[in-house]
Amino acid sequence: MAIKRVICPERIREVPAQFSWIDHRLVRERYIERCDACAAALYLFLVTVADAQGLSYYADTSLARRLSMAPARLAMARNDLIRLGLIAWQRPLYQVLALDGPTPAPARHSSSAADVAAQLERLHAALGKRHA
Repeated sequence: MAIKRVICPERIREVPAQFSWIDHRLVRERYIERCDACAAALYLFLVTVADAQGLSYYADTSLARRLSMAPARLAMARNDLIRLGLIAWQRPLYQVLALDGPTPAPARHSSSAADVAAQLERLHAALGKRHA
């Protein structure tokens, strides 16, 4: 067995004053293996910015820009995380969920026609860029 030693003692991590953590069960229970890189990046971002209840209010445009994702790809990553029971989402609110609870039923969205039209427009734009 390899002997562990601190490589850089002047940079040992400490629990920061702000609230943030990543649950080791993401690896042990193989959640991370069921995520693609985009879903994992979105999850890492949400875990990092969430408050003690797992809540954050980042808009899709901000998330897409910060994570260098097309809006359609962000939506796919978000849906993957919802499907895995890692997050809940009701625009504009995200909640990082506890790993030991039941998987929530998908939220019913009462989207307006304008909201649906905007989502379709973003999807078409993303698909158009991919084929251009």
